[in-house]
Amino acid sequence: MESSQILIAGVGGIGCSWAKGAWSRCDSEADILLIDADDESFSDIERGHVLRLGSVVDKLGCASLPPLAEQRMRSVSSVVSKLMEPVELVILLTGLGGGTGTGAAHEFARQARLSGAIVIAVSAMPFEVQSTRLKIAEDGFDRLDKFAHVTVRLSLERLARQAREKGRSWQMGAEWVEDLVDGLVRTLLRMGLINLDLMDLRAIVEQEGNATLLVGMGEPEEPEKILHSAMMAPLAALDVSGATGCLIQIEGGLGMTLSQVDSVARLFTEALDSDAQVILGARVSEDLVNTIRVVTLLAGIKDSNQLQ
Repeated sequence: MESSQILIAGVGGIGCSWAKGAWSRCDSEADILLIDADDESFSDIERGHVLRLGSVVDKLGCASLPPLAEQRMRSVSSVVSKLMEPVELVILLTGLGGGTGTGAAHEFARQARLSGAIVIAVSAMPFEVQSTRLKIAEDGFDRLDKFAHVTVRLSLERLARQAREKGRSWQMGAEWVEDLVDGLVRTLLRMGLINLDLMDLRAIVEQEGNATLLVGMGEPEEPEKILHSAMMAPLAALDVSGATGCLIQIEGGLGMTLSQVDSVARLFTEALDSDAQVILGARVSEDLVNTIRVVTLLAGIKDSNQLQ
């Protein structure tokens, strides 16, 4: 794939912030699109695509107004259609529960999917104490899930807890999102020991049932800790055992061996359905010193696997 075929799209304030961070981590090996009604979301970006939902003279934003954001997203469909011409994969980052993300994310996903692109969405869900926002977010998630091939629920509750353990603000604790996006881009753009491509990705995302993404990192000699790192992802609780499809990309430093790849892959797939389709990729990266990173896409997860 070429970089122009992968689009990192941020919708709304938190989505744009995470998109900029993830894009910078990818060494610009993808295109970026920022969508918001607030010009502040477009700062600190030297190049890329920007869609402002509303005219410059219209200072009315979309806060708490999802229908307005959806309407404005529809009004720029011709621009999106042109922008999407070379794109094969959209990685959509957004926060739900407010106005712009809740209203515009699913409409953008619909337009992107109409263009023929695979859409992988990561949606941040509000804190549990924000009951009104949480209800709005749940409605927005259902609409987004209808159009995206994969819709990942990211729990701000868990993200904040993990950030506190590291002594930092939750707004800055987006390493998981950045690692995930960086891993996906590397998986599809760079040659490896065992290569993955877009057809492999389509084969997994088209399986029936829910889907989610995990990313884990650790030392090659301790694969159990790599798995534990992945399972500590700030996602809404979901039991992934019994999944029927798995795409797994294992990336390590110059000293990574096929034996280490096999050990990690076995740990990450042992809880899957016995007849699960597993597609494995592996590559060496000079910047990963004594470290293995695993990006896993799990699909075919049954609704009953949602934890209570």
